[in-house]
Amino acid sequence: MFKILIIDDDPTLRMILKRTIVNQGYEAIVASNGEQGIKFAKEQRPALIICDWMMAPVDGLEVCRTVKADQELSSTFFVLLTAKGEVEDRVMGLDAGADEFLSKPLDMNELKARVRAGLRLYLLNEDLLTQKRELQELNQKLRTELDEAAEYVRSLLPQPLKQPIATEALFKPSAELGGDCFDFYKLDDEHLAIYLLDVSGHGVGSALLSVSVLNVMRSQSLPNTNFAKPSDVLKSLNQVFEMTTDKYFTIWYGVYNHVTRELVYATGGHPPAILLLPGTSDSEIEVKQLGIPALPIGILPDEDFEEQSCQITSNSTLYIFSDGAYEINLPNGKLWGLDALSELLQYFQKNHLHLNHLLDHIKIATSDGAFDDDLSILKVNFI
Repeated sequence: MFKILIIDDDPTLRMILKRTIVNQGYEAIVASNGEQGIKFAKEQRPALIICDWMMAPVDGLEVCRTVKADQELSSTFFVLLTAKGEVEDRVMGLDAGADEFLSKPLDMNELKARVRAGLRLYLLNEDLLTQKRELQELNQKLRTELDEAAEYVRSLLPQPLKQPIATEALFKPSAELGGDCFDFYKLDDEHLAIYLLDVSGHGVGSALLSVSVLNVMRSQSLPNTNFAKPSDVLKSLNQVFEMTTDKYFTIWYGVYNHVTRELVYATGGHPPAILLLPGTSDSEIEVKQLGIPALPIGILPDEDFEEQSCQITSNSTLYIFSDGAYEINLPNGKLWGLDALSELLQYFQKNHLHLNHLLDHIKIATSDGAFDDDLSILKVNFI
């Protein structure tokens, strides 16, 4: 049964209104002044309030403002009774939060109709509020699950190495769970595998594919594959993870021989890695982009992949990253870009800064603390 609160300082009108409301099948609560009305409203939480405008010391406008400011009463339908007929008066009432007006002297048939209409709107508002609360709860649950999934992916990432290479990593998932992942490990006494991959899209599907690739690579379970040969690895990945949905991934995969100091690498649709080598003087840095144009993994099953190699000098540094590290929207609508990231990495190299400070510098450079994509950077120092 709906509760309807009647607030009026006229005892005769209170009695008439109460009888009319009860005869319609509703529960009527009566208050003789504004202060009492506010008290009853907070205690009883009525579906509809009928309130006189002209009361002292608390008038109907103040009652309306107080009721509508209460979050638990905001959907209560509020009817102001008034002898005022000017447009300005009704504007004041609407600004205070009133939903409907009834003019004195009251027409009981009109009152009944307005009550029925007000209760219908009250039910609609209550349904909307319930749906909003349910959506907020669902959103919070999903956010918690995504955070847990992101933490799980983070737990799978490798611990830093100190010998024969030194590694640092920066991994910052976007607001949505994504598909960035990286790893490095010994293949044998001479060779180290190093890679970073980026699955298309966002969400659980991207993260699951990323973890699947990580597990396959760690277990070296690709059939008939020489993991010391990057082109073989990418070709096998391309056959095993043939795209059956809209998911594909890009990858930079390299193998470093720390005895011969040769780095062999191949890419599948991935941004080039940036190799910083010491120049002829302390202030000079030689910059090389290590990339090979190729399709992402999973697009065409019979695709072949090329590989290239380079010699690594002492005190060189390799940066491997996902496109989220530089495809960042600036306030002016432009992208920050690969060249800007390369310049920032050179600055870090010259000033011997650690990778964990890079995120703050990117935020400053882009004037924006939000990232639309996962941001992953793997730093490899060649001793």
